[in-house]
Amino acid sequence: PGQYNLRWSDAFILGDNFSAQLALNPLQSFFSTLKYRSSVPDRAMVKNYYPLISRMLGVEDPDTAGLTYYRKINPVDSGLQRPNVVLVLCESFSAYKSSSFGNPLHTTPFFDSLAGHGLFFDHCFTPAYGTARGVWALITGIPDVEEPRTASRNPDNVNQRTLLNEFNGYEKYYFLGGNPSWANIQGLLSNNIRDLKMFMQYDFKAPKVDVWGISDHDLFLEANGILKSADKPFFAIIQTADNHRPYTIPEADAKEMGLQKKAISELRAAGFESNEEFNAFRYTDHCIRKFMETASRENYFSNTLFVFIGDHGIRGDAGNMLPPAFTGDGLTCEHVPLLFYVPSRNYSTRSPRICSQVDVMPSIASLAGISCTNTTMGRDLFSPLPVDDQTAFIFDVDMHTIGTLSNDHYYYRSMKSGQEKIVSINKDNAGVPVSDSVRRYLQDATTGWYHTARYLLRNNKKN
Repeated sequence: PGQYNLRWSDAFILGDNFSAQLALNPLQSFFSTLKYRSSVPDRAMVKNYYPLISRMLGVEDPDTAGLTYYRKINPVDSGLQRPNVVLVLCESFSAYKSSSFGNPLHTTPFFDSLAGHGLFFDHCFTPAYGTARGVWALITGIPDVEEPRTASRNPDNVNQRTLLNEFNGYEKYYFLGGNPSWANIQGLLSNNIRDLKMFMQYDFKAPKVDVWGISDHDLFLEANGILKSADKPFFAIIQTADNHRPYTIPEADAKEMGLQKKAISELRAAGFESNEEFNAFRYTDHCIRKFMETASRENYFSNTLFVFIGDHGIRGDAGNMLPPAFTGDGLTCEHVPLLFYVPSRNYSTRSPRICSQVDVMPSIASLAGISCTNTTMGRDLFSPLPVDDQTAFIFDVDMHTIGTLSNDHYYYRSMKSGQEKIVSINKDNAGVPVSDSVRRYLQDATTGWYHTARYLLRNNKKN
C-alpha cells in the first residue's frame, strides 16, 4: 500500500474479462493502447510461412486456412507419478557468468552440482531481453515481439492460453518478493491461470530489504513453508529479484556466504562489472542452495520436478568461455541455463540442443506425465525433432533485430535497414562458408517465427 500506483492490471484480479473492462477508465484504455495501433499481425505473411512453421513445430494436422498450431504432448516415461513442480525464474541468470559454463570465478558451485545430476540444456535462449518479456514467453509459450513496449502492457493481449491450466487437480502458486504490478504482469498471471494463489511482498512475514521487496533467501524459505503444507500436487513459480541493482544482500546472508572482493581486471575477465554484481550472482547460488537444503527435509521433495531458468541474460564480454558471436553479436543477452532436476532421479545429462524459454512449459508437461494439446510456439524438448528444426527465435528489441539460432549458426537482420548477418556459434565450423540453402532456411525461419509470434499474441486465447 502506497509503494505502487494503481495500474490497469489490478482490474484483472476480478477474474472476469467483462468486469475488468468495466472497471477500466475508457479514456485511459484508449490512450494506453494507442501506441499499439501498428502491432496488428500480417495474416498474409503468417499464411505464407505456415507450411514451414507448422512443420517445425510438429503440427499433426496442418490447416493453412484456419492457421491452427495444435499438436499433442505425449508424455515421456519419466517414472514420475503426478509430481509437484517448482519452477524457479532466476533474475539476470546469464549463462557465461555461471560456473556451469566455465566461469573462472566459480560463481555457482551449488547450481553446477545440481546440473551434474539433472537434465541440463546449455544452449537455451530467451526470445528477448527483459524480465517482463521473459515471464511472458515462459507462461504463454509465445515470444514477446510487441513494440514499443511489452506484450503484457497491451490490454488486447491479456487473454492468453497457458499450459499451466492443463495441470488439473494441481494447486497453483506464484511467489515474488515484491509486487507483480510492474509491466502489468499481475494481469497476465491472475487473468489466465485458473485458481492461482499469488504471494507477494505484503503476504510474507519477512521484512522488505529494498525496492524489490523481501530477500530471495526469505522468499525461498517462506515459499517452502507454504508448499510443505499443500495437500494436493502443486505447480509453483518462484521468481527471484536480488541479482539486480541495487544488489542488496542482507547482512546475515552476506556473513554466511562470505563476500568476496576481486580486482577489477579479474572481474572483467569473468564478465562482471563490479564486486557488487559478482557477489549478487553468487548470492543467487547461495539462496538456491539454502532452498534445496530446506526443501530436502520436506515430504514433497522427492516427488518434485525442480526447473531452473534465467528470465534473461546480460549483454557483456564472455571472453573465451563461449564462441565470439556470443559477445560480438549480443547473444549473451539471451543465453541462459536451463535445468530440469528431480531428486529421486540421477539423469546426469548435458544437452547441446538449441532450445528456447518457450519450450519450458511443454517440456514440464511431458516430464510430469500431463497429456494435453499444445497450441503455443514451444516444443517438448523430450520428444524427437529433426536436427534442422532445432532452432530458437530471438527478437533483440534494443538492437531492433530479429533472428534465428540453429545448432551451427546465428542469422539476424535489422528490422529498420534489412541488413543481414550470419555468424558461427560452433567452434568446429568457424570460418566455414555458409551455403545458400542454410542462409535461405534461416531467413525464412526468422520471418516465419516473427510473424507467427505476432499472430499468436492475438490469436491464442484461452477457452
